Amino acid sequence: MLKIASIVIRVNDLPAQSRFWKAALDYVERDPASDDWVVLKPRDAEAPCIALDAHHSERVLPPRIHLDIYADDQAAEVRRLAGLGAREVHWDGRPADADYIIMEDPEGNRFCVVDTPEWGGWRGGGPATP
Repeated sequence: MLKIASIVIRVNDLPAQSRFWKAALDYVERDPASDDWVVLKPRDAEAPCIALDAHHSERVLPPRIHLDIYADDQAAEVRRLAGLGAREVHWDGRPADADYIIMEDPEGNRFCVVDTPEWGGWRGGGPATP
């Protein structure tokens, strides 16, 4: 049996990205950070960890992989994430009735904030982010 335990994001500024993702997801450090690696885990939920790897990597658009982050109040979460340093990404191919908003963290790693007012768990599927 396989299980996703961590999703690794390459970053340039490990301390800044660690602060952003901890605040964005309410995650905490699983173990003390090293100079080039930190694993963040959910504070009180069962979900995959986010591992940050201080390793320069060229940004490629569209990204081959991105996070879908579910929100029961999408507008409030987009505002909160923007206050933490994330930016909304506008894409001409986004359908008018899309249930997601494309954002990027302070270093340009993209993720989607998906509107899930009924929450209740994973709905499957997800948008194709540019």
